[in-house]
Amino acid sequence: MGPRLRSFPWRQTRDPWVILVAEVLLQQTQAQRVADRFDEILELFGTPEAVVALGQAGVVERWSGFGYNSRAVRLFRCAQTVVAVHGGVVPHRRDDLLALPGIGPYTAAAIRAFAFEEDVAVYDTNVARVIARAALGAPVAAGAGWATAQQMVPNERGWHYNQAVLDFGATICTARRPACERCPISRRCAYARAGFSGDDPARTTAGTARRQGTFRGSRREARGAIVEVLRQGPRTRQELQEATGMHAHFDAALDGLIADGLVTSSTERLALSN
Repeated sequence: MGPRLRSFPWRQTRDPWVILVAEVLLQQTQAQRVADRFDEILELFGTPEAVVALGQAGVVERWSGFGYNSRAVRLFRCAQTVVAVHGGVVPHRRDDLLALPGIGPYTAAAIRAFAFEEDVAVYDTNVARVIARAALGAPVAAGAGWATAQQMVPNERGWHYNQAVLDFGATICTARRPACERCPISRRCAYARAGFSGDDPARTTAGTARRQGTFRGSRREARGAIVEVLRQGPRTRQELQEATGMHAHFDAALDGLIADGLVTSSTERLALSN
């Protein structure tokens, strides 16, 4: 889709575990932030055995800066399963991948495409947007979007093709202000050929991102603040609230963290779960 793929360190490996870790991070963290810390990431989480050895609390402590700390818990539980069930080797079968904690259809497909170089479609926000606009010129449901994406994968070119479509959606066919004037496939784009008439088909396509609510003052902010304080050590509930400076959403955020297995309470002190 473009003259050259973007250069990211996870694109230089076919190690399934490293790619799994990268994909978990990339779910909700900007690619450049992950790239900037990738050497550190490999030192900490480079093998499932290393993740298990850190323990859940250790993984959460070292997750600082990546946000959405529940992903750290899922990564730890995933590492446990890979070690206990698969002898430390990431499986390549789709059903086995989907059985791993925290691994959904997108991540399973990404591992198969980028680690094992299988000709399977990778379907995320960027790909869904490209299909809705360029391939169909109409909104598409998630199931049909996956099927269309799979039909478009060329034989024995799945790795490069999927990376190219992801880059194209991230840099050219963007959610806001797509760069149609420099689009290399504008003459074949269904939406462009229709004269861009009607609403943008990507806006109501299943699988495209929806804007999140404001972070400041939200429950997400309270969750992050609580975890950040507990990275420094256990606290009583009162100490924790004072240290975070959070009042709105504090109780709900803390209860949610406990329910999610990120925080434990014992002898009136709260700590990151082991």
